[in-house]
Amino acid sequence: MPDTSEPHPGETTGRHALGPHVVGQRVVVRHLLPDGRATDVLGTCTAWGADSLTVDREGHGPVTIPLAEVVTGKPVPPRASVRARVSAQEVERHVSALWSSITTEPLGEWLLRASPPHGGRLRRRGNSALAMHEPGIGWADAAWGVRRFYDALDQTPTVQVQRDSLVERTLAPLGFEPMGDGDAHAQLASVARALRSVRSLAPDVPAELEEAPGSVTVSLGSGVASGRGVLSGDWLLVESLAVDPAHRRRGLATAVLAEVLDWGASLGATTALLHVETANPGAIALYERHGFVTHHTNRYLVAR
Repeated sequence: MPDTSEPHPGETTGRHALGPHVVGQRVVVRHLLPDGRATDVLGTCTAWGADSLTVDREGHGPVTIPLAEVVTGKPVPPRASVRARVSAQEVERHVSALWSSITTEPLGEWLLRASPPHGGRLRRRGNSALAMHEPGIGWADAAWGVRRFYDALDQTPTVQVQRDSLVERTLAPLGFEPMGDGDAHAQLASVARALRSVRSLAPDVPAELEEAPGSVTVSLGSGVASGRGVLSGDWLLVESLAVDPAHRRRGLATAVLAEVLDWGASLGATTALLHVETANPGAIALYERHGFVTHHTNRYLVAR
């Protein structure tokens, strides 16, 4: 019989890796049936009690399992969204929704982009050539086209690529090099699953929502924590999630994320997309805890 005493968050219980910390996560649980046979249950853990856990089986509803009948169990990776199989170029095209005004111009298979300052500064995502695969024209012509477009705007010619890709390697001898910072993961999650996860952990904090057509800005505690959500079709872009340093480690980032996801879900969003810099392990851990999975990693190249 397994040890079913409750562990502290992050610890395991007996012979399995389950405990209150898996609420909101996808798990597989092997447990005993009344006739002594064992069966497996796969789904999202929605509750952990003193003597049972509840698993919402994918497409088959919830089941409550007595802890005394658990044989083995562990968290498993979230089921890949269908959207996770789309190309990096297609994922990144949704980012244009972040700006109320953006100028785009095709360059073969690439997309040149220019947008006004956002939050007081030009954003790289809105002021770079989106180049996630071969340009469909000559490489030298593509490099020249990027330079021409941004030189005319008096901006540094910049290209957004997948890190360590063929595009990055081919542009290097043509005079484009990494910025040196700002590499960022593009992460995707099911809105419904991520929302279920954050709701189980978010503190109950009053929130102010400022809505505009297709977007929302969430503020907690008179601005000590905030974030923004923007719709692109049935995709929800999550951005600018920030917590005042003096108020961190109180679950406020999770609370903001919950509000943004809830808003998006209410308007039919099914896939959440966010960018998180690779140099921010705390934020990466937060998002992965709630089911976000890295689809690809972005890098920005600038002309020498």
